[in-house]
Amino acid sequence: MRQRNITPENTEFVILCFEGLDPYSMAGGLGVRIEHLSSTLAKMGFVTHLFFIGDPERQGEEVRYKGKLALHRWCQWISRYYPNGVYQGENEKLNDFNKSIPWFVKDRVVKPAIEQGKLVVVLGEEWQTAEAMCRLSDILYNDGLRDKVVMFWNANNTFFFDRINWGRLNYATTITTVSRYMKHLMWRMGLNPLIIPNGIPKSALHNVDEGMAHEVRKAAGVDLVLCKVARWHPDKRWNMAVEATARLKERGLKTTLLARGGTEPHGREVASHARSLGLRVSQARAASSTPSGYLTAIEKAAPADIIDIGFHLPLDFLQVMYRAADGVLANSGHEPFGIVGLEAMAAGGVAFTGCTGEDYAIHLVNAIVLDTADPREIVSYVTFLRDYPEEDARIRQAAKRSSRHFTWEAVVQNLISKLENQARVQGTLRGLAKPMPLPLFEVENERTEGSSNTPYEARMPPVADCAVDLHAHNHS
Repeated sequence: MRQRNITPENTEFVILCFEGLDPYSMAGGLGVRIEHLSSTLAKMGFVTHLFFIGDPERQGEEVRYKGKLALHRWCQWISRYYPNGVYQGENEKLNDFNKSIPWFVKDRVVKPAIEQGKLVVVLGEEWQTAEAMCRLSDILYNDGLRDKVVMFWNANNTFFFDRINWGRLNYATTITTVSRYMKHLMWRMGLNPLIIPNGIPKSALHNVDEGMAHEVRKAAGVDLVLCKVARWHPDKRWNMAVEATARLKERGLKTTLLARGGTEPHGREVASHARSLGLRVSQARAASSTPSGYLTAIEKAAPADIIDIGFHLPLDFLQVMYRAADGVLANSGHEPFGIVGLEAMAAGGVAFTGCTGEDYAIHLVNAIVLDTADPREIVSYVTFLRDYPEEDARIRQAAKRSSRHFTWEAVVQNLISKLENQARVQGTLRGLAKPMPLPLFEVENERTEGSSNTPYEARMPPVADCAVDLHAHNHS
C-alpha cells in the first residue's frame, strides 16, 4: 500500500467480542462499548465486521448503516441450548469460537479485502478472544498475509487474566487497554499496552432538562441528593457511600442516596449495613418506563435515606439524576475506566471518582477525586460544595467541557492514529502521517448565574475538614 493514512477507502475493520448488539449478547459495559465502537466506525464510513455471540433466534448475518456494518452472529447453534444469555455455556461457545472464527475471518474478510488493495484491522476484546486472535495471526502468517493486517487486542478489565497465554498474545498482537490505571497493572506483568479509552455517545453532550432535574430533587424531598450507579460489588465501595450518607444525616442534613445496582448478592449486604447505621432503605419500582414513571417511583419510595432503584434506567434519565445530584459517587477502589463518572460530567454533574481509571478527572477542576476509602472525605467535599455554590457551578461547567474530548468520535480518531503507527512499523502504510482534524462540537452557552471568577484554591475545604486519620478509622 502507498497510502499515508487509514481511510474508509483503504481499510476494513473486524471486531471480535463475545458481547454484542443483541439483548441476548448485552451483559454489561463491554456490550455497550462494542455497540458504540462498531457503529461509530460504520458512521465514519469504514466497512466493519462485528463477530459476537448472537441471539440464536435472529438471522446469522445482518447488515446495518447502509451496508457499512456487518453483524456476524456466532455460535448460534450452541446458544439455542443456552437461552439465558451470552455467558451461559461460555466454555462450549469459546471452544467453537476459537476453532471457527480465525478461518472464516481469513477466507471471507481478509483475503477479499487484500485482493482489493486494502488494509485490514482486527480488534479483539477481552480474554475470550485472545486465543482466536493468536490463531488468526498464525494462519495469516502461514498464508503470507500477516503484514497486511494490523491486530490490536484490548483489555477492559482484569477478568480471567490467568487464562491468557500472555507471551503468545503479546507476540501475535499489539495489546491495548482503557486507562493508565490498567496500563500500570499490566506493567507488573511485563506488558506495556497502548491506551485507548472508552467513550460516550455525542448525544450525551446535550443539555439536560433542568426542570426534570428539579423534579428529581423534589421527589426525593431532602436537603442533599447523592447518586451511585454500579454493580453491587465490594470494589465499588458501596459501604463507603452508605457511611457518608449516615454521617451527613448525623450533621442534620437530610440526605438521600439514589442507588442503582444490579442483581449481585452484595446488594443485600449493603442494605443490611445501611440499616445497622440507622438508615431507612426503601425500594423504588416504576409502573411505566417513562420519565413520569421514574419520578413517581422515586416519590413513592421517599422519604428514605437510601432509595434502591430496582428498574432499568436509560442514559437520558440517568443523566437527569446525575445533574440533580449534589454528588455522583463513582468512588470505586478498582475501576479500569469509570464510564459513570464521565457520563455524569457530560450531564453537568459533579463526579466523585476514585484514584483509579478516571483519566478524565482533575481534582477540584472538573471533578472531585477521592484519595481514600474514608467516608469523611466524601462528607467534607459535599459540604464544601454546598457552602460554596459558585464552586459547584464552576466544576459542573468544566466537567461538561472536558467530556467533549471523550466522545466515541474522538476515541476512534485516537485509535486510528495508533493503528497507523503500527501499520507503518509493519510497512503497510508509507510516508509521514497527516494530521487528523479533531471532532468539532457546537459549544452551547454554559454561563451559570452566580458563578465566580475567584480561583478555586481560595475556597478549598479547610485542611482539618479534609484530614483523614487512616489509623483511627476502619475503612469500608
